[in-house]
Amino acid sequence: MGLRDNRDGAQARRKEEIVIMAIHHVQLAMPRGGEGSARRFYVQVSGLTEIENPDTLQGRGGVWFFRPGVQVHLGLEEPFSPARKAHPAFQVASLQQTEQHLANLGLEFHRDVDLPKIRRIYVDDPFGNRIELLEII
Repeated sequence: MGLRDNRDGAQARRKEEIVIMAIHHVQLAMPRGGEGSARRFYVQVSGLTEIENPDTLQGRGGVWFFRPGVQVHLGLEEPFSPARKAHPAFQVASLQQTEQHLANLGLEFHRDVDLPKIRRIYVDDPFGNRIELLEII
């Protein structure tokens, strides 16, 4: 979609551009039969609530999770390959509390270089998908 080159360029751009307002959900892949492992991680570890897949998608497998402002959908992928670089980044209230929670559950995580005003760690979900957890400081 090209932008018009004229005096009303700003107005023309506003009419033509996509206006993204929020991220509705993040879709991650999992192998067939992984719903139980997904529930343990995304409910027990991450504090999300499982929500029912729409009727039209019931036969596809997978599982969806929700918390106000966050939705994570896990869908079947065959052959399965985890997202090792691409990842969602979830903001947490306290990174220190999050690290303690993960340690209490025996889950490994690793720190990465902090960004300006952001401290962050990475944890893998049960399928090897990379998940970033960050705190804005």
